[in-house]
Amino acid sequence: MRVRAVLFLAIVLTALALVPAGAHLFAMPNKLGLAQADYFTVQAIYRGWALFGIVLFAALAADLALVLLSRRSRRIFRAAIVALAAECASLAIFFLWTFPANRATANWTEVPADWEALRRQWEYSHAAAAIVTFAGFCALVLAALRQGGERRDASSLAGERHPT
Repeated sequence: MRVRAVLFLAIVLTALALVPAGAHLFAMPNKLGLAQADYFTVQAIYRGWALFGIVLFAALAADLALVLLSRRSRRIFRAAIVALAAECASLAIFFLWTFPANRATANWTEVPADWEALRRQWEYSHAAAAIVTFAGFCALVLAALRQGGERRDASSLAGERHPT
């Protein structure tokens, strides 16, 4: 029962982390062609989005808890490891590429000479983070599906009947 609750929490938190990641990914094609003044104006809409980091760290904690609780179930454990690795990769992408671009532009309030390179770095790092976050989400859903399969397998061995 505890594994199911943590798995549910991990799925919900990862889905919430996927919301801003997906927004960045789908806005990217429209933003890459913007002129400098327009791009910096648009970037102002992200003020306060740093709070989504709380959700990402909560998802990471839930994934770690799921890994620890599911060690006896190889099928769920493997999917949980993938989800945890994806969340870690998303954070690494942020701190290696996104955060430095934010710092170099004072969160897109100052225009450095290399702002176009920083824009590409910022946009593509967000796209990569969205993709790995989605992979983590898919791994968690797979873990949930596998857990259901394990329960049917266990009850079949015990002679119970399950409706299909």
